[in-house]
Amino acid sequence: MKTCPALLLLLFGFCLCATEKKKEEGFVSLFDGKTLDGWEGKKEFFRVEKGVIVAGFLDKKVPHNEFLVSNKEYGDFELRFEAKLVGKGNNAGVQFRSQRIPNHHEMIGYQCDIGGWSKGTIWGFLYDESRRRKMLAQAPQEKVNSWVNPKGEWNKLRVFAKGPVIKIWLNGKQTVDFTESQKEIPLTGRLGLQIHGGPPLECHYRKIQIKQ
Repeated sequence: MKTCPALLLLLFGFCLCATEKKKEEGFVSLFDGKTLDGWEGKKEFFRVEKGVIVAGFLDKKVPHNEFLVSNKEYGDFELRFEAKLVGKGNNAGVQFRSQRIPNHHEMIGYQCDIGGWSKGTIWGFLYDESRRRKMLAQAPQEKVNSWVNPKGEWNKLRVFAKGPVIKIWLNGKQTVDFTESQKEIPLTGRLGLQIHGGPPLECHYRKIQIKQ
């Protein structure tokens, strides 16, 4: 008995869909592609354009760090998202296990860094925002330079946090494997999409998903 080619293609497609569904099982989207529901922040710095969250400006300086912050708090999780930078500036990031500082524009907590600084690329590095104010973990510059896509192109980031352990991947390559040694550091908190103060810059965010 001959098998219909069209039927084989249909079955193949079904298998691919089933595999993909199983792979993504448990992940919840944090962005509906249309609104900023589930997030809070200053509307003049954050907007939705063509299914993407856009932070910052291309026609004027960003006065200081600003954050679009999740309404919910998360402890142990795996976070996935894509980001790209457009403009003269070169720094953004995603906060996690963080909180807003009362009566201030800043957040305090861990940050998955995006972009670069005076020493070079910081994509996928782990920074401690407003607390220890230093890079906690990073991969060798020469390796990250070969992993990151050029400015203006999308990069995939993955953050895994469980107890004191934090791991980060950039485009499938691991950049961070960090274990927090200070017992007083909170292991829960909010997420925050950052645009860094400085020269004109937009950071675009999309495909933001989390699995608790």
